[in-house]
Amino acid sequence: MLAVEACLAAYARKFGEDEEKWAVTALLHDFDWEIHPQAPEHPMQGEAILAARGVSEEIRRAILSHANYSGVPRETPLEKYLFACDELAGFLTACAYVKPGRSIAEVEVKSVRKKLKDKAFARAVSRDDVINGAAEAGVDLDEHIAFCIEAMKARAAALGLASG
Repeated sequence: MLAVEACLAAYARKFGEDEEKWAVTALLHDFDWEIHPQAPEHPMQGEAILAARGVSEEIRRAILSHANYSGVPRETPLEKYLFACDELAGFLTACAYVKPGRSIAEVEVKSVRKKLKDKAFARAVSRDDVINGAAEAGVDLDEHIAFCIEAMKARAAALGLASG
């Protein structure tokens, strides 16, 4: 979730959006995964918990929209970029883990694109969600990958992806 937060917060800065709101959304979007790891409980059951705790409707809607099966369409930039960053951040983390230094600084767009074609690598990551996320956000996939790599580099130590 921290990797998603790094990417989403960076996009908020880029677009002049509320960075704290986008970061909180990223941090909360999968908070219920361990409680409800199966669709359709996740994120629907989690959304009810967040509502009871006073989390804004805007954040809860974005969280619901990140699940294709929720029936909540992605309409706002927050919703689109949460979806675009979610699977990609996990994939980039996996790419960093297989580098000699286990560092996000070693990850390049070209190698990410190659690994996306390898269905055995990080097989739990939905390639369709990575590709469709960038498309829905209206950003070129290579640019999106590069942007998220840079966002994660800025937080590499906190993410456990700094060299060494």
